[in-house]
Amino acid sequence: MKISIIGTGYVGLVQGACFADTGNNVICMDIDKKKIDNLKKGIIPIYEPGLEEVVRRNVKDGRLVFSTKLKFAVEKSQVIFLCLPTPQSENGFADLTHVMKVAKDIASYLNEAKIVVSKSTVPVGTIEKMSQIFKNGGKYNVQVVSNPEFLKEGSALQDSLRPDRIIIGTSDKKTAEVMTELYEPFVRTGNPIIVMDEKSAELTKYAANSFLAMKITFMNDLANLCEKVGADIEWIRKGIGSDPRIGKNFLFAGIGYGGSCFPKDVKALIKTSANHAHPLRILEAVDRINEDQKKVLLKKLKKHFAGKLKGKTIAVLLFALQNQTYDIREAPSMVILSSLLKEGVIVKAHDPVAMSHAKKVYGARVQFCKTAYEALKNADALVVVTEWNEFRKLDMHYMKSFMKTPVIFDGRNIYDPEEVQDAGFTYYGIGRKSSKE
Repeated sequence: MKISIIGTGYVGLVQGACFADTGNNVICMDIDKKKIDNLKKGIIPIYEPGLEEVVRRNVKDGRLVFSTKLKFAVEKSQVIFLCLPTPQSENGFADLTHVMKVAKDIASYLNEAKIVVSKSTVPVGTIEKMSQIFKNGGKYNVQVVSNPEFLKEGSALQDSLRPDRIIIGTSDKKTAEVMTELYEPFVRTGNPIIVMDEKSAELTKYAANSFLAMKITFMNDLANLCEKVGADIEWIRKGIGSDPRIGKNFLFAGIGYGGSCFPKDVKALIKTSANHAHPLRILEAVDRINEDQKKVLLKKLKKHFAGKLKGKTIAVLLFALQNQTYDIREAPSMVILSSLLKEGVIVKAHDPVAMSHAKKVYGARVQFCKTAYEALKNADALVVVTEWNEFRKLDMHYMKSFMKTPVIFDGRNIYDPEEVQDAGFTYYGIGRKSSKE
């Protein structure tokens, strides 16, 4: 098929590369000229394992091209995917400014019947509004489809190539057949392609992210109870995760969820439910508890140092949102870093890939270090806020030799408390029985 992808962020670039890799002709379009020029040179603007190879291979084979011209992308395609940002607006809803503007521009460039697919996360009823734009805009038939993405940063390529499920929201049978044909190469192992109405598809995306956010928040709140009663959240995680009705994923306690999706999607669904006179009170609690959870490590630090944090040197490891990504948007680590700076703490930080982004936010206020051990030099404590695999097995005795005082505040429970304490450290985790509270 001839496909255009409008927007080359995480979703657009990954999805475009994967469509090209299954034999389609793909145009990835973006208004950011510098980004497009770099992509033409093989320079990938995001950090995503394996993506660079797929992009370069398909560019070389001529199946993947990049452009800044929307008219070209529209005229040369049968199916147009909108992968545009929908940030949270001041009123709590997703901001549809970019989506609606591009829809109107596409309508002005139509040269034949098209399928327009929204992969952007949009409130219920948005597909209906977009359809009206095309009905009012001209003589060509345009079917607008809701096709939400379920990618995880750090594993987005694999999530696209081997999706758990594909959701297609359309009431048009022929459009459903085209979309099914497009996605069939990705689900050869039998994972489902589910065709439903447009509004159900729109709500499915919000429901999925909100449910996962709820799972995370439940475990975080339960971890805080564990510290009160003397239980260990890791044993509880294993105990309930073995129940197939609950599942093992998204049960790890920590310092709250963040990112470009969960926070805004939870808030948007809360707003939608309130506007329809059916407030989702469970999500209101999730949002409130998650904000509180981001402050847990600071409370532990203050308690350990008897409220005297000013002038202390704290090493912060890994401030990206999660393992294998450079993204710091809405990351809990940003709340912690800002809080430490307000307390007058000297912050030394290291991250394998996210430092350039954090430098734009904090500049000279944070000492950015090339290695984890450099960050630990003369530190009064170590704060771990992201679970990069390569930092799970640091040499504890070697670490201790760098630090002024051996104290670890483990916001992701990546270390075994007994091993850390046997190495001579004071250890604080999230809901761990051996934490020194």
